[in-house]
Amino acid sequence: MSQDSFTEVTSQSWFSRIGGAIKGVLVGLVLFVLAFPLLFWNEGRAVTTYKSLKEGGSIVATLPSDNVDAANAGRLIHVTGLADTEAVLTDPVFNVSVKALKLKRSVEMYQWKESSSSKTTKKLGGSAETVKEYSYSKEWSNRLVKSDNFKQPGGHQNPSAMPYDSTDQTADRVTLEAFVLSPSLVAKINSFEPLIIGTNTPLPAAIRETAQFYDAGFYVGTNAANPEVGDLRVKFEMVKPVEVSVIAKQAGNSFEPYLTKAGKSIERLQTGTHTAEAMFEAAQAGNKMMTWLLRLAGFVCMLMGLNLFLRPLSVIADVLPIAGTIVGAGAGIIAFLVAAPASLITIGIAWIVYRPLLGIALVVVAVGLAVALQGKLKAAKTAKAAA
Repeated sequence: MSQDSFTEVTSQSWFSRIGGAIKGVLVGLVLFVLAFPLLFWNEGRAVTTYKSLKEGGSIVATLPSDNVDAANAGRLIHVTGLADTEAVLTDPVFNVSVKALKLKRSVEMYQWKESSSSKTTKKLGGSAETVKEYSYSKEWSNRLVKSDNFKQPGGHQNPSAMPYDSTDQTADRVTLEAFVLSPSLVAKINSFEPLIIGTNTPLPAAIRETAQFYDAGFYVGTNAANPEVGDLRVKFEMVKPVEVSVIAKQAGNSFEPYLTKAGKSIERLQTGTHTAEAMFEAAQAGNKMMTWLLRLAGFVCMLMGLNLFLRPLSVIADVLPIAGTIVGAGAGIIAFLVAAPASLITIGIAWIVYRPLLGIALVVVAVGLAVALQGKLKAAKTAKAAA
């Protein structure tokens, strides 16, 4: 891998840093405020999804997939079988054809990439010096890297466009025995595997002189062992006919999302043969995971907002760097101690709306935490005064 680098040193005055920190206060306020509706909405989403999945699990009917019974129209059904097609998918550029549910062309180009790292050192008086190192390396990428935006574009020029794009094709008609899978269900089938390109595949005329078969695909360039900027690697993947399990509303001989009384729609597909019970259990587990991820996102959003809001204090104290470090650490602790109970109270209020008993309990815990924090701060202040 070819690589080079250069270093840039910049300085920022104390007043400039204060100005930047003050501008960040507005961003902090926005983040802090946005965290509340995010946390509240997430709890409603979690409860509605849970109730919808419970409802679906209680009414779903497991049916054979080799026969479509019109009497089941509109019902939430569960079927398993082979997702198959008669379609032959053909790449229009590289003349690759295969009978498959999906065909994906992946194109990578050898290009320069820019990476950077920086280290900021606080100076006495509140100014700061930043040492930023830019490094350049040649790597394979499936996206065009615009070298015009590099800090040092000279000697690191990339082509202005990808000669070929990565593409995806999907069969127009995919069946599940007697049923036809809807496009939204077919989109959930992603069991891709490599498509080995035979050496007897004719190459497009435009690249016949520069392309070669390489690593089960095509290589467009002079020497695959010693790539140059602009060289291409082209590979293909496919989704062969595969066993799937579906839970959705029967609509004619196809499927639609089933709208539950709780307000969420159900339309699920998993590759492999799974019972309806196992599919609903997996859906509930996914709902729990998403709930906790969004709770964490809301808390982090609130924490970041408070840190930005309090940052001017540490910048002001940076006249003496060690003082700024201490104030910054203290501000971080305060931000955490405010964000934690605020997040819990928000979730608790949402639970009062969606889960009354659990919500009241959580609000009590959060208020207790806030009271305990206030008590400790008073005790610390009293002890300091006595000393």
